[in-house]
Amino acid sequence: MSEETKRRNPFPTVDIIIELEGREGAIVLIERKNPPHGWALPGGFVDWGESLEDAAVREALEETCLEVELQRQFQAYSDPDRDPRHHSITMVFIAQATGEPKAADDAKNLGVFTEDTLPSPIVFDHADILRDYFSGRY
Repeated sequence: MSEETKRRNPFPTVDIIIELEGREGAIVLIERKNPPHGWALPGGFVDWGESLEDAAVREALEETCLEVELQRQFQAYSDPDRDPRHHSITMVFIAQATGEPKAADDAKNLGVFTEDTLPSPIVFDHADILRDYFSGRY
């Protein structure tokens, strides 16, 4: 590993598992406009000076038009290969929301899914995250 590579840091990101009030077992996924194409949890990069929590609330609103209430931090995921574009570390939050989600920002489409109706393909490591979520592992 080069000295330059050793000094670089991963990008901090957040992903949000949005549970919809009154819809047992239903979560919101977005279909990405930009590569890698496929379905993903709403989320994105943490801005400079922004907390993880504020980034999660902002990203959820930007991509789904939902104002979410964060319930808890779920799990961090840090495999250097989790994102094919670069090394990122994500903190996943579980949130609740009311209302009808709408695709916005870099979401081409949006859907509400249950464990048995998940779409394909699911990008990044989000299938692993969802498997952990639905299994109740954390």
